[in-house]
Formats: sequence, structure tokens, C-alpha cells
Amino acid sequence: MVKAETSYAGDTQLEEALRAAGVTTPVDAVRELVAGVAAAPDGYEDWTVLVAPKADAALRSQLNALRAEIVVATDGMFPYGPAPAERLSALQAELTRRALDGFIVPRTDEHQGEYVPTRAERLRWVTGFSGSAGVAIVLTERAVVFIDGRYTLQVLDEVDTDHVEPVPLADKSPWDWVAETLAKGATLGYDPLLLTESSVSRYRKAAEKAGGSLVAVDDNPVDAVWPDQPAAPLAPVVVHDEIYAGDSAVDKRATLGAALVEENVAAAVLTMPDSIAWLLNIRGGDVPHTPLPLSFAILRDDGSVDLFIDQRKLSPGVTEHLGNGVAIQPPKDFGQALEALGKGGRRVLADPTSAASFVFDRLRAGGAEIVNGTDPCAMPKSCKNDVEVDGARAAHRRDGVAVTRFLAWFAERAPAGGLTEIEAAEQLRAFRFEDDLIRDLSFRTISGSGPNGAIVHYSVSEETNRKIGLGELYLVDSGAQYLDGTTDITRTIAVGEPSPEMRDRFTRVLKGHIAIATARFPQGTTGAQLDTLARHALWQAGLDFDHGTGHGVGSYLSVHEGPQRISKAGDTVALKPGMIVSNEPGYYKTGAYGIRIENLVTVVPCDDVADSERTLLQLETMTLAPIDRALVEVSLLTDDEMAWLDAYHIRVRETVGPSLDTAAQEWLDAATRPITG
Repeated sequence: MVKAETSYAGDTQLEEALRAAGVTTPVDAVRELVAGVAAAPDGYEDWTVLVAPKADAALRSQLNALRAEIVVATDGMFPYGPAPAERLSALQAELTRRALDGFIVPRTDEHQGEYVPTRAERLRWVTGFSGSAGVAIVLTERAVVFIDGRYTLQVLDEVDTDHVEPVPLADKSPWDWVAETLAKGATLGYDPLLLTESSVSRYRKAAEKAGGSLVAVDDNPVDAVWPDQPAAPLAPVVVHDEIYAGDSAVDKRATLGAALVEENVAAAVLTMPDSIAWLLNIRGGDVPHTPLPLSFAILRDDGSVDLFIDQRKLSPGVTEHLGNGVAIQPPKDFGQALEALGKGGRRVLADPTSAASFVFDRLRAGGAEIVNGTDPCAMPKSCKNDVEVDGARAAHRRDGVAVTRFLAWFAERAPAGGLTEIEAAEQLRAFRFEDDLIRDLSFRTISGSGPNGAIVHYSVSEETNRKIGLGELYLVDSGAQYLDGTTDITRTIAVGEPSPEMRDRFTRVLKGHIAIATARFPQGTTGAQLDTLARHALWQAGLDFDHGTGHGVGSYLSVHEGPQRISKAGDTVALKPGMIVSNEPGYYKTGAYGIRIENLVTVVPCDDVADSERTLLQLETMTLAPIDRALVEVSLLTDDEMAWLDAYHIRVRETVGPSLDTAAQEWLDAATRPITG
């Protein structure tokens, strides 16, 4: 994105610059648009085309200066650590004014995604908790926040526990808490745009069990007490070229429309922006690190689509790309369209696990026969076509060069002392951004040394930034968004001499990683069935890790994509060819160090087993960067495991090595020597 190089000269000068560029849009409307741009993350695309497709340098300069001024005005909205106590007090007072005894504050937006725009960071604004998953229940006299095992340590740094009590989800679910805690006759409010149909059902049963009631609100009480809440984001929406997508949007719409006909369904409601982006071959930038254009859509059985999106963020050429088969409508008309869709009792598909309860409320109001089912885009999106898989392979080759350059740099720089977590993360970012196809990181880099590495989703800040010391482990989990693929890789590095315990734990994690990487399994196998392989070596020593072994990954989309995953959870989705998942077992010793080894793998047919009675699948490792040999305890590895590690390192050396300079190449040669050599 073009940055501001001058200060904002004022509305009069902006109006003159607009007039000179032939733009007749009033200054107030331009300011409103720029406020939306300022509410979106910094992006790669030139957003000034949304104001004037052919803006001159003077106009672009003033627009960027105005955006910078708005961004500065919102700085400090989310200070590190607990939120100011008066925010919670203001919300509790608002609940009292509305005659509500409590309110549910989830960490979601209207699309139920992992990454949300700043405007939707209600949980963080109220409590200070910045994790990617969580929910608070605020009563007029107390408040609790529910977190999973990834955030057990983080929540203690970010929440004022004198006012907000952390509750691990492993101990109690929010609905169980409601059933036990809500007073008889009490009313618990919720925003129907922010909870799924499934969640509302659980909360309602819990409230009724307690003798209370669950009440939908027309407007969110958090918004009522958030005086400087950012605008809805307006990042440019662009066309995702078919050379990367592999299939045209027209063909995708026709295929899914035909599938609806077979199911005797008139239409499907799409609420997940990654599904809409995949279906229509468009990308955006409304949320951090994921190229999503926030929007809703209705897919009809004839393959046509009603797209509910703020038209101001469509870059030049997008409307033509969408064509006559896609009707662009304002988001405010979505509810009315849902009601109209249901008239005559038409059968309409909606996903109760991902769509907001608002969708179901409006469909029922219109008389629809609701068919509860999975988002029809989910499975074809997860099973990448040949072009997408080849693109992912290419992206990983280039990403491997950047990561290997970083590892070589780190090996020289870290032992000298003084290197900080932030400096390391910035250097890795710099290496990646030398690639012409990169558009963003795929998430904020986890750069954790020593005890910070034990925080699973650690996010380094100026307040937590520490120097990387000798005798420590350094964990770096990072990835990038390239036009041809999304990457995600974790490496754990010993700085100086690791302890015997560190080598033991690392090698047990490595054994689990290799077990997943070498697995062969019959068609129909789920990730839950494979998960035990990653934990077996740890279990034998009484150890484990409290996160999934693998998550799905999109194609220049979300780095966390469903429905595929490898996890202890009762996952019923079978792994299929073209799916991309992570392979990332770990081990974390609180207050000491963290270990994780992560590569991305794709599911491919296994056709080299003679006389196989079943159709077999296997996992092809795509990530290419060395694994720290200094942390391997050879005596714990089998011959087959050593052979896998040596073969992987040969592949890394042969693929990545030719693109490195002489010094990095020499480092790589040493880093990928045979494990017994």
C-alpha cells in the first residue's frame, strides 16, 4: 500500500484535488470511504482507485494522508494488557438500562471467522483478551471469559482477573456455566448476528435450565458504549486470476447450482467470506492476513448469485468479471432478501454451524423450509484442483528459500547476542517480501524465545519483546500469502547447546511429525484417526500438547481452513486428495521453552503398494526448510525415521540450495548433513 508522505492539508484542498481529477463525489462521502479503508489492515492493493481510478500523485498523496490521520486518531484503542475497567462498567450499566441481566460477547463478527475486522473486536475492547477464539459472558455484577488451552497463559497477561474471571473450556463450557450460574428469571442477551444457530440453541437450553431466558437484541450494547468504534472495513476487492484459481467462477457456480438441483434445494445461503471469495474468484483485504472481502451471498439452483457487498470497495474491473450471473446488492438488504427467499415455502440450505442465527430467523420469518447442511463451497474449496496444488508447491519452494535464508542468518546472528524476538520476525518478513507474488503474511509471526515459546499463540509486542539468549530454544511460526498459495511453517532452533531434556522432547515431537508425514491410510480415514500417531512418542513419556495436530489451509485464502483437520476432536470429515493440512505436533514447558515442528502436507493417492485391497492415500510434504539437527537425540529414532529425515534434508538441499547465495548455501549443506554423519 502507498504510505502517506505528507500531512493532510484539509478538506478544502482535498475537494480541489478531487475536482482536478474529475471526481464529483462529495468530500463527506470520500471521508466516510477513507474511514472504512483506515479500518481495514494495511494491504498490497492501491486503495485510492476506489475514489478515483486514475488519481494523480497529488490526489493519492492527500488521500493517503487523510487515511493516516484517521489511523492515528484510533491508536491506543487496544492497549497491551487488560482493557480499562471503565469499559466493562459502562457495558454493565448499559445492560441495566436495557433491563438485561447479562450479555454474551463472542470473539466473532457476522461471518463467524477466525480473523475479524477491528470494528468487531468487541471481546478485546471490553476485556483486553486478544486471542483468536474466546467468549465472555458479562452479568451486571460479574464477568467471565472462556478460553481454550492455547491461551491459558496469555489470558493472565491480558485480562484484569479482579474483574473478569478466566474459565478454561476444558473445565466448563459457556452453556454449562450459564445453566449453573444464571439466576432464576434472569434475561441473558445476545446479538443474533454474532452467534451461530447451533450456539443459540445451546445457550437457550442452558438459560431455560437455569430458569431464565435468552433474548435477542436489535442492536449490540457493546457498540452503544464504544464511542470511537471503527467503521466497517473497505479494502479493495480484486479479481483472483484463473491462472491461480484453476477453474472459472462461471464453472464453479454452474457446478454447485446443479448440485442444489439434485438435492431439491432452491438456494443456499453463504455467510463465510472465504467461500464467497473461492466461488467468485475474488479476493479482498478486510481482515488481517487473510484476503477476504467481507460479504454475504445467496447461491441459487440456476447457478446465479446475489452478492451482498459494499459496492464502494469493488476495484475497477470486478463488476465486469462477476458478469450478469452475479447481482450486486447492498448488505443492508440481506435480511429482506432472506425473507423473500423463503416465500412459498421454498427449500433453502443454510449451515447451522457457521451461519449466524440471524439468517435462520429471517428465513423462518419468510416461510422457508430450512435445510440444515454444510456450506456447499466447503468441500470443493478444501479439495484443491491440480492448478491450486501445483501453485501451493511452487509457493512453498519460494517460501522455503526465504525461510532457509532466515535460518542461515539466525544461525550467525543469534549466538552473538542482543537479537530480539521482534528483530528476528522483521528479518524473516523482509526475506519473504522479496518475492513478487507475496501479498501479505498469512498470520502474525509467532517469534518466541525461552519461556515465550511455551505460549502456543504468543504474539510479540514491545512490552513482551525479549532478547534471544544462549542455551534457549527459539520457536518461530510464520507463513505468507502468495497469489499461488498460502504457507505456514514452524521451526524450533537451539541457540547454543541444548539440554538433554530439550533434545528428548524435540525428538519425541519429531517422531510424531514423521509418523504423520509417512502415514498411509485407506480412503475414508479422518484426521481424528491419524491424530494419535503424532502423540504416541510423547504419551510414552507422560507428555502431550493441548492443540490440534493439523488444520486445513486454503489456496491464497485462510491459513486455517475447514472442514479438514487432524485433531483429537471427534472429526468426521474424511481426508481427500487435494486437501492441504498442517503437520504440527509440539511440546510446551511452561516458563521454560516451547517446541513445535510444522510442515504443510497435501493428501495424494498412494499407488505404489502392491496387491493393496483398499484405495490408499498418503501425505506429500510441501514445506521445504531444514529441521534443527542439533536438537535431535539420534538414539530415540528408528532407522526408518532417520532415513526419512535424511531424505527430507536432501530434498530441501536440492530444491532450495540453488537459489541461495554462497554463504547460505554453505550453511544449508552443513545443516542438512545425514543425521548420523
